[in-house]
Amino acid sequence: MPQTIISLSTHGQGLYEFTDEVQAFVRNSGMTEGLLTMFVQHTSCSLLIQENADPDVQHDLKEFFRRLAPPSSDPSMRWISHTTEGEDDMPAHIKAALTAVSIGVPVSGGHLVLGTWQGIYLFEHRDRPHRRQVVLHLSA
Repeated sequence: MPQTIISLSTHGQGLYEFTDEVQAFVRNSGMTEGLLTMFVQHTSCSLLIQENADPDVQHDLKEFFRRLAPPSSDPSMRWISHTTEGEDDMPAHIKAALTAVSIGVPVSGGHLVLGTWQGIYLFEHRDRPHRRQVVLHLSA
């Protein structure tokens, strides 16, 4: 079964599309039918399949999660104990807990079976730049 690790650089909170890299892996695997599983090896980011046509969708998602889990310096977050890694760290863990760290996409005819406006994203929940690893595993 083909497997690889994709390394993605982030420069702060936001959605980082990597659909083309995933499709290249599927294409180069030589497999035409199967299931692609993606797993992110971190606890403060997540994976999403989301609309890739209108950038307002990404903006609104980021704003929703910021409101849901604001920085630990926000008065509403006084209850947080884990603060040693910065005011964005525990909120990042909360956001990752509410979203997916693993997703699957069917493969047919050697291509990802995604809808017209669907893209694959790493959702970075931390403020500072990171190098994130996503494991791709294609099974028949």
